[in-house]
Amino acid sequence: MIVWLDILTPKQVYFFGELGQRLEARGHSVFRTTRHYREVDELLSRRSINATSVGRHGGASLEGKLAASAERIGQLSKVINKLKPDISVAFASPEAARVSFGLAIPHYTVNDSPHSTAVARLTIPLAAKLFSPAVISKRVWRRFGASPEMIVQYNALDPIGWLRTFIPNPSVLSELNLDVSEPMVVFRVEEAFASYLLGHVSEQKSVTIPIINQVINNHENPPQIVVLPRYAEQIQVLRAVFPRQVTIPQNVIDGPSLLFFTSVFVGAGGTMTAEAALLGTPTISCFPRDPTIVEKYLIKKKLVYRENKPEKVAKKIQQILANLDDVRKSQREKARNIKSTMEDPIEVLVKEIEGTF
Repeated sequence: MIVWLDILTPKQVYFFGELGQRLEARGHSVFRTTRHYREVDELLSRRSINATSVGRHGGASLEGKLAASAERIGQLSKVINKLKPDISVAFASPEAARVSFGLAIPHYTVNDSPHSTAVARLTIPLAAKLFSPAVISKRVWRRFGASPEMIVQYNALDPIGWLRTFIPNPSVLSELNLDVSEPMVVFRVEEAFASYLLGHVSEQKSVTIPIINQVINNHENPPQIVVLPRYAEQIQVLRAVFPRQVTIPQNVIDGPSLLFFTSVFVGAGGTMTAEAALLGTPTISCFPRDPTIVEKYLIKKKLVYRENKPEKVAKKIQQILANLDDVRKSQREKARNIKSTMEDPIEVLVKEIEGTF
């Protein structure tokens, strides 16, 4: 069987990287496509995953997104028409969904983000099956055109797919010149170019910058601070605001390993917040809109603390660092117990894919 995987984000590099390996180990042929996007390009290279780059990221504007998507559909259609895969799998990729529908290829979409309404509306109606964590009710997906019969739920959050066999690599610390014996606070900036955050944030208007300033001002000897940007524009802004006080990696690093060794993680997105929480790292979410369904689940399980006000986030960080050993021990035990109840989402996909033919 030929399986086409479309990989668009860092999360998908991990998730579909694992899925592709499993499918190939079972004798299937896997063809991977991606688009030009800084973090994905670097992460694919770092993980030695070969993917054909088709098209580009559309940037922050609606017009840019539309133009890039339209161009990519045309480019992909030529590539995929020659390949003639038996099935396509993507994480809410409008281009993969449209090309698959146009070429009569069964399309499976994976989605844990109903708050991203634009891509859900563009992909779910064209999919044969929708895969989603069971914490998201089937009812949520009905408004996007999903029938109950097409929805396959798994009792897990998506990061479990790559964290089940994860072994932290301490080399990330030397790569960033960090001292594991000293407190370390890691920030992940928001997805400034996402359609669901348009008008709320931008590369110039970040929710994390005031929090970082507050943390620096609250400590006579501030902890080690690492800020993980998504786009080149964010790197420029962050380095202008923090020329010396924080570490801002120029290139993509081993995110899961860094999160494992982190004292406190502050996330303005979704995937790394879930990763950190499931690794048992003390985690604070400052996501700039209402909590997502996945975030609400993690808050309910007491794996994530939710706060947006800079002074309150800084105070919470201080409280955690003052009792770090006890807090970390408690969080890792909670995470371990919750992970033990979750199934492997990758295996669910493999069985469904193989069951199609």
